[in-house]
Amino acid sequence: MRTSTINTIELGDIAIAVVRKNIKNIHLRIYPPAGNVLISAPLRMNLDTIRVFAVSKLDWIAKHQQKIRSRVRETPREFVARESHYLWGKCYLIDLLELEARSQVELRHDVLLLQVPPGADIVKKRAIFDEFYRQQMEAAIPPLIGKWERLMGVTVISFSIRKMKTKWGSCTPSLGTIRFNLELAKKPIECLEYVIVHELVHLLEPSHNQRFIAFMDAFLPKWRCDRDELNRLLIPQQINL
Repeated sequence: MRTSTINTIELGDIAIAVVRKNIKNIHLRIYPPAGNVLISAPLRMNLDTIRVFAVSKLDWIAKHQQKIRSRVRETPREFVARESHYLWGKCYLIDLLELEARSQVELRHDVLLLQVPPGADIVKKRAIFDEFYRQQMEAAIPPLIGKWERLMGVTVISFSIRKMKTKWGSCTPSLGTIRFNLELAKKPIECLEYVIVHELVHLLEPSHNQRFIAFMDAFLPKWRCDRDELNRLLIPQQINL
């Protein structure tokens, strides 16, 4: 039984990668930084039909490619003294302390104190920061889930935090499990709450249909503003149909 097929569609100067796999709907995504285009389509859908879909979205593709390519990208982090890093939407400078003690990041007033062994490399420093962000999210998520479980009348069985390239969160409604992107620790806490509400609504409505939107409007009327704030980061623009 086929699990996936890969093709390429060329429309003028736009090359579109096409992956057909065992899914129900067609999805269009544009990836930073170059604006590469990917269409994921059901196995049953032939290439001509996918081409027609792509042609119908050319204006959308061009618009979002331009937006992605014009964004000011954050320079690669080196985890050195006086370098800026974000926590819950606020910018802090690193205060670097090298000594033989437990490696950690500690928030002290307006600085993030990065404590590492002498000579620690960038990989080690990044791992320490990732663990700090994970701890921050592990503390922030449970109270928010508890709040919205009560308001929605749903139950989350478990949640996890991981690095995710294309999503802020995901949910498996049948299992009651939710996954969160580690990068959310850098965004305002309101953005984390939006993702929590979004994923909990999926426990009531698995798809992104009008019923889902109605739930979002009822529970979190400002959700579109929170979504737009999140989309300022370099997560792929996409259409899900």
